[in-house]
Amino acid sequence: MEEELKCPVCGSLFREPIILPCSHNVCLPCARTIAVQTPESEQHLAAGGGGGDHADKLSLHSETDSGYGSYTPSLKSPNGVRVLPLVPAPPGAAAAPRGAGPASSSLTCPQCHRSASLDQRGLRGFQRNRLLEAIVQRYQQGRAAAAAAAKCQLCDRSPPEPAAVLCEQCEVLYCAACQLRCHPARGPFAKHRLAPPPAHPGAPGGGGDGGGGKGAGGGRKLPTCAEHDLENYSMYCVSCRSPVCYQCLEEGKHSKHDVKALGAMWKQHKAQLSQALNGVSDKAKEAKEFLVQLKNLLQQIQENGLDYEACLVAQCDALVDALTRQKAKLLTKVTKEREHKLKVVWDQINHCTLKLRQSTGLMEYCLEVIKENDPSGFLQISDALIKRVQVSQEQWVKGALEPKVSAEFDLTLDSEPLLQSIHQLDFIQMKLAWFTFDPSSAHRDIVLSNDNQTATCNSYDDRVVLGTAAFSKGVHYWELHVDRYDNHPDPAFGIARINVVKDMMLGKDDKAWAMYVDNNRSWFMHCNSHTNRTEGGVSKGATVGVLLDLNKHNLTFYINGQQQGPPAFENIEGVFMPALSLNRNVQVTLHTGLEVPQSVKQPKLPNN
Repeated sequence: MEEELKCPVCGSLFREPIILPCSHNVCLPCARTIAVQTPESEQHLAAGGGGGDHADKLSLHSETDSGYGSYTPSLKSPNGVRVLPLVPAPPGAAAAPRGAGPASSSLTCPQCHRSASLDQRGLRGFQRNRLLEAIVQRYQQGRAAAAAAAKCQLCDRSPPEPAAVLCEQCEVLYCAACQLRCHPARGPFAKHRLAPPPAHPGAPGGGGDGGGGKGAGGGRKLPTCAEHDLENYSMYCVSCRSPVCYQCLEEGKHSKHDVKALGAMWKQHKAQLSQALNGVSDKAKEAKEFLVQLKNLLQQIQENGLDYEACLVAQCDALVDALTRQKAKLLTKVTKEREHKLKVVWDQINHCTLKLRQSTGLMEYCLEVIKENDPSGFLQISDALIKRVQVSQEQWVKGALEPKVSAEFDLTLDSEPLLQSIHQLDFIQMKLAWFTFDPSSAHRDIVLSNDNQTATCNSYDDRVVLGTAAFSKGVHYWELHVDRYDNHPDPAFGIARINVVKDMMLGKDDKAWAMYVDNNRSWFMHCNSHTNRTEGGVSKGATVGVLLDLNKHNLTFYINGQQQGPPAFENIEGVFMPALSLNRNVQVTLHTGLEVPQSVKQPKLPNN
């Protein structure tokens, strides 16, 4: 409310406020600073030819007869509102003759810029807003009572020193020392208004008479007529919309106007204002509720943003892990191909070396035999040597001296589709979500197979595994087929945040919403709270369906196509990932990309 009680010129609480014809208010001292006087003799200077420029400066008064005028401000008030200075006469202009008429004055509203002319009474011709004055007085008294023990707000001492001044612009209380140190009366602080702290009701602006009454109650002096000082207001002129006295009706301009009793019009206008306030109050209530909604939305956006970032990091890490695993597989293939080629070449080298050594030895032996001069001895072995040489020659068949493998690797990695997929990777809302279990975020005891679609566990304790998808809107449905179910365990199916605890049953912390089920019945669980026990369990071959409807913000479970109990959880908001907890006695297989069930069987009612 304080802004309603401040003058638009000085920026301080109203002092002796007056009502302008446009219904705005201004302090009486401030009105003096924005009033402009124009001698009537100067209004004809333009016609005389010697003061055209000066007449232009005064042109804003040409429409004062109609009550409106243009507004050409040149100075600024302490509150930032421009005010009109007095316009000096041009140099060399002749003084107005003594017999010239009185000066006419005008006042321009600093808010709506409408201009009004003043009559012979000057500013006193405007009505005093005593009601606003009384409200300001009550407000100051209430503020003084609320801050009866005002302390300096900048003191380093404990306890702080008593406040000596209050800066009405900064709205800060200063002790004398802090005021000199932190708020000197120079520079940008020079125009600030320093008032006594509200702890002193007798100080200026702190609950005095206010220039118009003796208090805020019924003891305040009744206002008198502006034209007849000895008469109190008793009637209301409907035509002029102002209170009048009996003398105004008998002698003044209101004698032929439509008038009504002051009390009756007071009650009527109060009722109208109250009725108008009811509408404003309803809108204010809606605005408050809307602000609460917006603040909750801020918190929700913050939380969802963090969840989305965590999910995005997890999904990208999963992609990087998958690429790393595939890289290892491809490197293994390259290594095997290289080792195979090397083995083939080494085998060929060894075989060729052996043959070459045999052939070389035979050649050297034959050369030595040819050197002998004994014909009979030569003929004894020549037939056998000729056959050996021919056989040795036949061993070097066509292709024997060609490598069996090439140095090139006949392996070409087709990475272009993957690169295109990476470049096209973006956020989309999938109608049918395809996903698997996420090995990168699963508990270390979880065992995945079947391309990460089948899950079991190495531990007798429950462990959690999440899906590779994250949902924040839309309707999504997936199923889990129970492949193995031994010794009546309690697997849990549902959804979770990315940072869910993974070494205990799903739903025991506040990051998961789940249904855990044995061979006879099921329960819903969140924050370790067990609700809605429902008959009907699972066994080997059973199918558990999970329906996440983020349009309606609820989660529903199915067993073998029949809804298990009522909707398990409602009013769920944020980013969720499919989740499962199980131990070594259970194995399930995930089925995704399923259509949302169109026909839902009647749910089983929970046992009370």
